[in-house]
Amino acid sequence: MSNFSILNESSLHNTLKKLYAYQTDGKTEVEKYGHIYDIITKDGEIIEIQNKNLKQIFPKIKDTLEKGLKIKVVHPVVITKKIELKDKDGNIIKRSRSSKKGSVYDVFREAAGIYQILFEKNFTLEVPEIDITEIRVQEESLVQSKNNRRRYKRDWNKINKKLNEINKIHTFKSPEDYLSLLPASLAEEFCAKDIAKGLKEEKLCPARIYNNSNLIIWFLKKIQLISETKTENKSHYYKKVIQA
Repeated sequence: MSNFSILNESSLHNTLKKLYAYQTDGKTEVEKYGHIYDIITKDGEIIEIQNKNLKQIFPKIKDTLEKGLKIKVVHPVVITKKIELKDKDGNIIKRSRSSKKGSVYDVFREAAGIYQILFEKNFTLEVPEIDITEIRVQEESLVQSKNNRRRYKRDWNKINKKLNEINKIHTFKSPEDYLSLLPASLAEEFCAKDIAKGLKEEKLCPARIYNNSNLIIWFLKKIQLISETKTENKSHYYKKVIQA
């Protein structure tokens, strides 16, 4: 999928939309069934590209499923990010690389916002691991971001994100797909510390993920894929409800 460099002149969302439409022989921005969908494929499946905040489109997904339609939600995770800082005339001032790395494990936090429909027969969550370039423009003074979410003002603003490459695609449809992200070394009964140790030893994700293994426990409990078995030395132990 990384060969589609010609599409990288547009924003991240538009690039992914064009790419998925090309692969499925689909049409984009289709108004149908009371909604405007990113893509409707040749086979009639609906594809929605949602870069963040899956909860925001939950009503749209739910209504689509209730109509008996197939829907795939594509939620990319940024693994590596390059940064281009430009001046007001578009000249590049500086190129750098962000130290923050994403992971497919970030899906746990996002998927919690739509947990009610994760295992619906006609629903699929697809998570591409991507590399991007974030375009920033230099400001003359410290400014708030355009969405007013900055804790501290900066002397730049983001103006675009470009797709550089798609490295790997994870598909989540069944309980086994989510459980497969757990470390292979887990015993039948495990606690959050065991998950953290396994993720670290098997080098499955960045430190910020395994250091917050309680989030994984919380999510898997929420979608009823693990159940608590005992408390020992102040740690709660669990087991898989089904085997991946």
